[in-house]
Amino acid sequence: MSARMDEFVSLSDAELVDRLAESRREVFNLRFQLATGQLDNTARLGAVKKDIARVMTVLRDREIAAAEALAANGEDA
Repeated sequence: MSARMDEFVSLSDAELVDRLAESRREVFNLRFQLATGQLDNTARLGAVKKDIARVMTVLRDREIAAAEALAANGEDA
């Protein structure tokens, strides 16, 4: 089941990194199943890829926000 963006925003950075690793493992397994003809639900592959993109987007947004906060604090000093 695909998660919505607001579900990812509420997670901590560590939880997001764990979710990212878990999703990447799942994509690997799904691609392996697809190649061997064992995958029944091919839509699941796309859904997991979208979840990976959402997690990476949230992590990048937080990284940018932290860099901007650091730059703003550096200008005040």
